[in-house]
Amino acid sequence: MGKNALINRISNQISGMPAVGWRPGAEGSTDRLRCITFKQYMTLCLYDQQDGYYRSGPVRIGRKGDFYTSSGVGTVLAFCLANGLQDYAVRAVGGDIQLVEWGAGTGRLSMQIQEAWQAAKSDHAFPYQCRPVLVDDHPSHLEEAKLVLFSHPSYDSLSPLFLSSMQARQRGGYWRELPSVVLANELLDAFPVHRVSVEKGELVELGVAGNAEEGFYEVYMPLSDERVAASLQRDGISLREGQQTEVNAEAELWLAQLGQLMDSGRVIIIDYGHEADEYTAGHRMKGTLLCYSGHVANDEPYARIGEQDITAHVPFTSIRHAAEAAGWQISYYNTQKQFLIDHGAMGLLRNHAETDPFGPTAKMNRAVRQLLLSDGMSETFKVLILDKQSQ
Repeated sequence: MGKNALINRISNQISGMPAVGWRPGAEGSTDRLRCITFKQYMTLCLYDQQDGYYRSGPVRIGRKGDFYTSSGVGTVLAFCLANGLQDYAVRAVGGDIQLVEWGAGTGRLSMQIQEAWQAAKSDHAFPYQCRPVLVDDHPSHLEEAKLVLFSHPSYDSLSPLFLSSMQARQRGGYWRELPSVVLANELLDAFPVHRVSVEKGELVELGVAGNAEEGFYEVYMPLSDERVAASLQRDGISLREGQQTEVNAEAELWLAQLGQLMDSGRVIIIDYGHEADEYTAGHRMKGTLLCYSGHVANDEPYARIGEQDITAHVPFTSIRHAAEAAGWQISYYNTQKQFLIDHGAMGLLRNHAETDPFGPTAKMNRAVRQLLLSDGMSETFKVLILDKQSQ
């Protein structure tokens, strides 16, 4: 029922739009089709309040979901993040902080960070606390996150908060209670994107036409937002004839909003993505958009509507430019592999005589190697750390 209702809502939205789109290869035709932008379509598929992929259904992350994040590979990332957060608490804050994990999912990473933080407190008499604030809009994710954090022995003293993104965007309140670090681990890749292409030398936007009965399909349309072309020009991107790419205006807006919410603080962005020259290289004529269902990737965004993830790689050149325009200073930018090395991952490796391949030391050694020496994902993943000082 949910899927059909969502398809009908998309169809109804298309039917209410002006007829401005045309089929690829029909630029000279006077026939025009009603359409919405791909960004509007992706927003409905992922974030429709009743039936969007990230708003409804079962838990989407982990073995039973459609994808894993880096927190699923042992606790290496959490350990390294905790090291960096503790250094920030000592050197920049000199006191307690709160970690706002935006797009927290089931709370696994926040929990792992708390465990690493508490271990450091025990080993080194570390004096400061890190309050977890988990932001997510999927009801099942937040409920699971509450159960995960509730199992922490220091739950009451941590005073965790569980918020929707709308609640998180309200200025004041918890933002002023403690210095904040916002963690966005594989968040920006799920923001709805504009898709554009060059046809006969002109920049056009990819739209979506069709209806519930006949299905949806891709069309071309005029640019819906002048900021799309401005973003490409700012980043020095010139597309080839027929080449497609994505513009993540939502990520730029999110950074600007955080700049308004936070008088000072830090943002840590971890995601897979590229610089502009690699993002629009010749071998990426169709862009970076992919869909995930049952841990299998596909390039069919018009299938399994509301029941599969839709993502695009993060354009880090654009993100850095937008961050600086919003008042953020770039404190760190490198591959996830280098971030892990810089923040103590190699120190987790241990010599051992365990015969059980699933023993704790063997598992940790395997996790470190997987993140540092695997199929190149830790090179594709980048870590961008942004800081803002009080004026």
